[in-house]
Amino acid sequence: MRAETVDRFQRAARNDASAGRFDPATSPAGIFPAQYLRQAVDRGWIRGPSSVVERIQPASLDLTLGTTAYRLQCSFLPDRESSVEDKLRRYTLEEFSIADGAILERGRAYLLPLQEELALPESVRGRANPKSSTGRLDIPLGYTGPLYLEVVPRSFIIRVQTGLSLSQVRLLTGDPGEARLSDAELAQLHLSKPLVLAGTKAIPAHDLDLAEGLFLSLDLTPDEHGHVGYRARKNSRVLDLAAVGRYAWDEFWEPVRSEDGPRLMLEPEEFYLLLSREAVSVPPELAAEMSAYDPAAGELRTHYAGFFDPGFGYRGEDWPSGSRATLEVRARDVAFMIEHQQRICKLTFERLHEPTEMLYGQGIGSTYQDQKLTLSKHFVSQGPRGQLTLPDTPLLRAPQRRLAP
Repeated sequence: MRAETVDRFQRAARNDASAGRFDPATSPAGIFPAQYLRQAVDRGWIRGPSSVVERIQPASLDLTLGTTAYRLQCSFLPDRESSVEDKLRRYTLEEFSIADGAILERGRAYLLPLQEELALPESVRGRANPKSSTGRLDIPLGYTGPLYLEVVPRSFIIRVQTGLSLSQVRLLTGDPGEARLSDAELAQLHLSKPLVLAGTKAIPAHDLDLAEGLFLSLDLTPDEHGHVGYRARKNSRVLDLAAVGRYAWDEFWEPVRSEDGPRLMLEPEEFYLLLSREAVSVPPELAAEMSAYDPAAGELRTHYAGFFDPGFGYRGEDWPSGSRATLEVRARDVAFMIEHQQRICKLTFERLHEPTEMLYGQGIGSTYQDQKLTLSKHFVSQGPRGQLTLPDTPLLRAPQRRLAP
């Protein structure tokens, strides 16, 4: 740890008692809300550009790309015997600048240093996840050092540049298992603050699908056009991740229809956007995370973006609430049949140290509140209030009846 950082920690420790600030060493297990993340920046636990405070979310921080990218021979994991820098010297094919933008090819692994660094106290750990526009990583207690993001474009050729945010980090204290709500606690909380809804009505507590978290199921009800989801097109043009509202949806996506009843066969390694049957509501004192489908149940990868910040789908106790989750789904290796109302993913809920002062939603520029089947912010908006819901597509032609001879 740099000497100036040590001095800053010592000054912060001396001032904590008089300032009445959060002390992670004596706090129970929980996730940092927005106001604690601001303290973490002030105290030097999170270091980065001067704009870092502006990227604080209700219970997470958006991380930004630095100026350099490394094209890799292969992906790798650091270990106790070697650092990321050691691995880069061994596996880098090319180092290049992304300061003015650069293209990342599909199917190639890249490592991108981030602008932010961490210098965490011994009682604080981190957890990183990709954003909704693009694997979870646990950051150990007391970690001090730089952060990196591995990017492997799978569906589109992409263009990235310095300052772009593709990942998020949460800070937390204590054992994550202690911060996580049990199934009994979820069922009890649901009675006063509904966590999942059908339409605008809370799902009865006895109908919750609980097993170390709250399961969501799949909605394959066809819309008026017969569509149940969307699949990434092959061989599309470059997608600039710094562009907002630039692209027509059908340049990159094609609609898919159910087959043989309310079911859909996923083609191997194809990327789909589907919709949860339930609407989700995350109250101000909790944060949620969506985990992938259990690999023991099949070769299916669900929802690459896992953080649900406090306020997602939440309108307060006197208003109908809930926002359905757009699910990012890919079948591995073999074709995979999915069916309407099938379990597709699981939400776990964790306590914040205190209710956040900032809620997810339109008030802070959140993109995916009130979503139906929603594309990322790079595509032209078609829905109300700036929502990026996919627009209407051509109606199915009526089937032609064969006349009896």
